[in-house]
Amino acid sequence: MDGGNQTWVSEFILFGLSQSQSVQVLLFVMFLILYLFIVSGNIIIIVLITTDRHLHSPMYFLLANLSFVDMWLSSVTTPKMVSDFLRENKTISFAGCMSQVFFAHCIAAGEMVLLVVMAYDRYVAICKPLHYFTIMNLRRCSGLVLVSWTTGFIHAMSHLVVIVELPFCGPKEIDSFFCDMPLVIKLACMDSHDLDILMNADCGIVAITCFTLLLISYTYILITVHQSSKAGASKALSTCSAHITVVMIFFVPCIFIYVWPLNIIWLDKFLAVFYSVFTPLLNPAIYTLRNKEMKNVMIRFISNYLGPKENSNI
Repeated sequence: MDGGNQTWVSEFILFGLSQSQSVQVLLFVMFLILYLFIVSGNIIIIVLITTDRHLHSPMYFLLANLSFVDMWLSSVTTPKMVSDFLRENKTISFAGCMSQVFFAHCIAAGEMVLLVVMAYDRYVAICKPLHYFTIMNLRRCSGLVLVSWTTGFIHAMSHLVVIVELPFCGPKEIDSFFCDMPLVIKLACMDSHDLDILMNADCGIVAITCFTLLLISYTYILITVHQSSKAGASKALSTCSAHITVVMIFFVPCIFIYVWPLNIIWLDKFLAVFYSVFTPLLNPAIYTLRNKEMKNVMIRFISNYLGPKENSNI
């Protein structure tokens, strides 16, 4: 296009989830409460795992990292979405938009790899129990977590270096509550068909590879569990079913947004809300309410901090 006739975009306008003022007030209250639950719930998990020596094991080390990632995954988009419910002009600067694109993909890709690491941890624990603590030592766990962050960073940078160079000259409206990569690409003053394919392929490499590895890991686990004793199988199945639930509620929305897009605006918004808000909210509930050891540690933590106060008043 002829650069002399272009007005370059310095900010974008977000349409949000609804245009109705009354609905926006209701959504403000709902998502503010959900976000507070997300942050507090994941912080509680991190504190419990960090402070209680009974939880100083590879599985809980990885769970603490998952809670940390989930907390930031929601924080990339939710605070902006919540504050925009009270604003008439929902604008975001170009730098802010690019930051959302980078951190959303960095954290989401990192979580995908981390979920694979957690599946590998369960595979070793169930299929090779005698070698578990030798294989999943602190050094290896830390290295695998570092790999997840490195993968997320490389994946996000591969998007960012492309998108910041795109010519944005208007329109500047994004029909979503945050700067989502597919929607931002459509605003570029160029034919974006090839770029869409490249983005789908890039996201597909990460998402489909991780999803396939997860399916393989849990298939091996379920086969081993089926052949083991009933008592051990019941506990292993309970743990794995929680992991599989998290995998499904996280991967399915991401696949239908970035890898195999349906291009249905209301559905894309719903899926984006699901993986950026409800997944980080459900993770603490799934891993704590279904985990007897976590519940016991929580009860012990509360009694240790409330008990002395009760005794001092006697």
